[in-house]
Amino acid sequence: MALSIQQAISNLVNSDEPLLNSRLADLSNLNPGKLRLVEGAWLKVEPKRRQQIMHRLVELAEDNPELNFDSVFKRRLGDEDAEVRRLAIEGLWENEEPSLLEPLIRLLHQDSSEQVQAAATTALGKFAILAEHEKLRSCHASRICQALLSVIDDTTKPVEIKRRALEAASPLNLPEVKEAIIQAYQSHNPRLKISSVYAMGKSYDDSWLPMIVNELASADAEMRYEAVMACGELEEEAAVPSLVKLIDDPDAEVQLATIQALGKIGGSQAKRCLKKCLGSSEEEIRQAAEESLYELESAEDPLSFRTWTIKE
Repeated sequence: MALSIQQAISNLVNSDEPLLNSRLADLSNLNPGKLRLVEGAWLKVEPKRRQQIMHRLVELAEDNPELNFDSVFKRRLGDEDAEVRRLAIEGLWENEEPSLLEPLIRLLHQDSSEQVQAAATTALGKFAILAEHEKLRSCHASRICQALLSVIDDTTKPVEIKRRALEAASPLNLPEVKEAIIQAYQSHNPRLKISSVYAMGKSYDDSWLPMIVNELASADAEMRYEAVMACGELEEEAAVPSLVKLIDDPDAEVQLATIQALGKIGGSQAKRCLKKCLGSSEEEIRQAAEESLYELESAEDPLSFRTWTIKE
């Protein structure tokens, strides 16, 4: 074991050698002693190679669930390189430890890189979902809400970070979050307004439906797209008559999103519309309609779906 970690460290440091997946895999599930060895060698690694290492570790972890580089990623949250910090956050996506909250909040508020702030905001959104599902203590939910709302209210923050913060906070069923969504919707900033509609859908609060349906007729294709997606999230059949009008939308992404939303909502009108799409001259539309009908019909009759799967 000692030999393997030394070989891994040698491969990390030697920029003349290609990075080997077999050596990088030796960085999985490091004990404290081995982690200290890696930390000591990290300063000897060239900056560009550090980024390459982090990219590869993220990819390896995604491809092989048995590999766990969280101990490495946690240490790199304080790295001097912004891209390494961003990748460390990305690498920790599956980690649900509340101990990550404070480092993420610190990066959100204090990091010099907008990309790192954005990544930290998105990661906090995952914890907001956990908090809303009561998988975190109420004190953690309060801390997450406070951190995200303070960014939304911060006039010095870039609009893109404020948007991310609003979207991340949307699962939290709190009056302060609802007020933030309303303010964003009523703002004069079109980017914030689009994010407010996204947040309405992710809040799973059907009281937003009239506003969302109203935006299905927006002149802005991106707004129509987000409104369609929000309808799909709420799964309210009342939205179907307005959605079917967008099947022939001039924007292809809106069309595909509409097909997906109809599949999630279901009902007789949605099913008729999806079946009609099977006759489209566009292969992408036909395929999307097939997939939505498949999911819709299996959801309506799960037993029949399981039997069909077994026979196949």
